[in-house]
Amino acid sequence: MSGHRGRELRVVAIGGGTGLSTLLKGLKKYAAPAQPEVPHISQLCAVVTVSDDGGSSGRLRKEFNMLPPGDVRNCIVALSEDEALLSRLFQHRFAKGQSLEGHSFGNLFLAALTSLTGDFGEAVRLSSEILATRGHIFPATTANIELEALMQDGTRVRGETKITASKGRIEELFLVPPDPDPLPQTLEAIANADLITLGPGSLFTSLIPNLLVRGIAEAIRDSPAIKVFVCNLMTQANESLGRTAADHIRALNEHADCQLFDYALINRTPASPDLKAKYALEGASQIVADLEAIEALGVCPVLGDYLFEDNVARHNTERVAEDLLQVATQAVSAKSSARS
Repeated sequence: MSGHRGRELRVVAIGGGTGLSTLLKGLKKYAAPAQPEVPHISQLCAVVTVSDDGGSSGRLRKEFNMLPPGDVRNCIVALSEDEALLSRLFQHRFAKGQSLEGHSFGNLFLAALTSLTGDFGEAVRLSSEILATRGHIFPATTANIELEALMQDGTRVRGETKITASKGRIEELFLVPPDPDPLPQTLEAIANADLITLGPGSLFTSLIPNLLVRGIAEAIRDSPAIKVFVCNLMTQANESLGRTAADHIRALNEHADCQLFDYALINRTPASPDLKAKYALEGASQIVADLEAIEALGVCPVLGDYLFEDNVARHNTERVAEDLLQVATQAVSAKSSARS
């Protein structure tokens, strides 16, 4: 990594669910005060999908006619300076109380701020300030959207919870209403980025919804940034069963209506027999890394030991962040050498 002393990178991480917050924990360290010999993230932005309609988020969404706060809350906590008390408070979930049970404090806090400001985007910004986050968090859109999936058998399923629970294979995803507006700050961050990441996360309910917001896919395509897909570790019931790493990239390109990625970060560590058996009960398995098919899509695969086992398969956030920044730094250096 030497020779890239003082390299400043502007990073935009796009996704949703636990995948994005896991990635942000790794990237956050590089957004701390710069250290020599280490690439420094001068600007870190997270773009988060807002289509959740289940659990605490879904209840607040119905009762207050607001955007679902859950994924955004997880990202705020992941980027917060003090992961101890304030973060624990934000993640605290009430275990009793008729109207409070199941709600997390952070979701209620975002609901209160949205009510005060009348603007969910502003509520997210203010929450980030209170928790001293090392980055900006933007909802993909502030429109009240729902997901609709066209299944392989021709039926349509409406709503994220129902889509996740359905047994059929998803062919295509739509937003209802279609073409919602993005936040101008999101498009600006993408245009100015040095590195854009998409993933890890549920293919159809965390990743693709971001690409269906008006202008986001085109902004990614037109950005001079290095674009990297962070591939999931395991397949997921109806979202990605039987889909290889290349199939994931293909589905993302098709929904974006353009070619998105320069690189794909792919895990090469085999899961333990116990973990494989656990996932096999749900019909899930490790995602097949079909490297030739990935290269045929014009994407360069980067293999790493990204699997961390913790009852479930998780990404090793430190290794992923390190490799992402190494890929970006080398690519940015190569680009500037080519220009000089």
